[in-house]
Amino acid sequence: MSSSEPDYHFRSAPLTGPLMDRSELQRSLVLGELAYIAYLDEDSAQSTVRPLQLLETLFVEEDGAQAYVFKTEWDCIVACRGTEPTEWNDLKADVNATMAVAGTVGRVHRGFKQEVDDLWPQLFKELEANRKTLWFTGHSLGGAMATICAGRCYQAKLDPVPTELHTFGSPRVGNKRFVNSVPITHYRWVNNNDLVTRVPPMWLGYRHTGKLMYIDSNGQYGRVSKAQYAQDCWNGFWAGLKKGEFDLLADHSMTCYLDGIETGIRAEDDHSR
Repeated sequence: MSSSEPDYHFRSAPLTGPLMDRSELQRSLVLGELAYIAYLDEDSAQSTVRPLQLLETLFVEEDGAQAYVFKTEWDCIVACRGTEPTEWNDLKADVNATMAVAGTVGRVHRGFKQEVDDLWPQLFKELEANRKTLWFTGHSLGGAMATICAGRCYQAKLDPVPTELHTFGSPRVGNKRFVNSVPITHYRWVNNNDLVTRVPPMWLGYRHTGKLMYIDSNGQYGRVSKAQYAQDCWNGFWAGLKKGEFDLLADHSMTCYLDGIETGIRAEDDHSR
């Protein structure tokens, strides 16, 4: 997605009520779309989110690290921006896989932590005054940043603490001690063979956090066993090769995540009829 691309049509309904009133999948769709919008520059984002009927859109930036704070009458949503291939700061963050002290509990990826450290003074000042229901979201590097930010808010005992964290195509962020230190409800979306969700490697001590929300090789959301997951990854890999796509990279697209969530919502609606 271009950082100046304004032509986006929301799949979610306007935010005219509390986000928590929506279903689990509908909340993920809203937060996924805002993670997508976080790639836009400030002017484009301001104009693009108008259909959601937000009260305020605040852009936070420091040394290349970026996030948006979206506010409604009831909710405050922080969307951290993911990796931009043209941003040297992003590339440094992605490749710097050594761990550093998290600043809260445990250890986290040094590059991801630096991105959050850059933003934190501005972001914390904004959130310290917040009294709305607090949410975090992000895609790719943005998901890693959102995870660290949510952990810091929890450990700082902000009132209110984050209600939910939704990440899409996020890499592993920290070690087991960090993962176990933040009991925030976390929906961790993985689209089939998304390579980014498999790094940094576990042998370096990294672990995932949150509830796995898996989109299979057919673009369908559903719960799978470990054996089913492994088989489906192979299915997706070979299907991608037949189409001339490298599945490990194609599956990282935020559009693929939004498509998968929508299929889950349609199935949810069909089941309730």
